[in-house]
Amino acid sequence: MPPPKHPHENNTGSPVGEGMVWASRIIAIGLSMFLPGVIGGWLDDRFGLRLLGPAGFLLGFAAAIYWLTQIGNKPKD
Repeated sequence: MPPPKHPHENNTGSPVGEGMVWASRIIAIGLSMFLPGVIGGWLDDRFGLRLLGPAGFLLGFAAAIYWLTQIGNKPKD
């Protein structure tokens, strides 16, 4: 008996479904790169700082690279 699949894995075999899964991953990774910097910039403006915006962009970039490596290391069934 094969091990159970993760509930979030696309198991339908539909090309449209597979495309939607990849599109949502790409959008989520893009937002994870962009939003921390925007939030950091907003906090910089609010508190008169100059550190949180660039730190947010660097943190978001690092998180996106980590996420991409996790997707790339996943074994293909």
